[in-house]
Amino acid sequence: MKASNHFIRTILTYLELRAESDSLFAESFTKENKNIDDCITYILNEVQKSGCMGFADDEIYSMAVHYYDEDDIEVGKPMNGKIVVNHVVELSEEEKEQAKQDAIQKAMNEASRTMLRVKKKPTANKQESTKQLSLF
Repeated sequence: MKASNHFIRTILTYLELRAESDSLFAESFTKENKNIDDCITYILNEVQKSGCMGFADDEIYSMAVHYYDEDDIEVGKPMNGKIVVNHVVELSEEEKEQAKQDAIQKAMNEASRTMLRVKKKPTANKQESTKQLSLF
């Protein structure tokens, strides 16, 4: 499954905060053979193995911590699918302003394309009849 950036960021933020408050986990979190992409792949494979459709945040976070704590852990293969995250995305003021500017630019580009688009006039296939009709 291709995890969304929001999902990855949510897991990574949790792990970073955990590493700040837990010195033992901080050592595991900085292992050279561990990375967030493999962590996400591990979580997704564990979710698929369970057969469950929904998990509490703590269950997912514990899978992430387990990935970093264990040295000999099988990550599994990357999968295709869709992940649904039930967290609300909090944007900073800069991100909100950037999103607003992007939307304005997109609208302006679309309006420009619409105005520049040449409308094709339907050409009627009018052929004048050269034959003269006879009533007799």
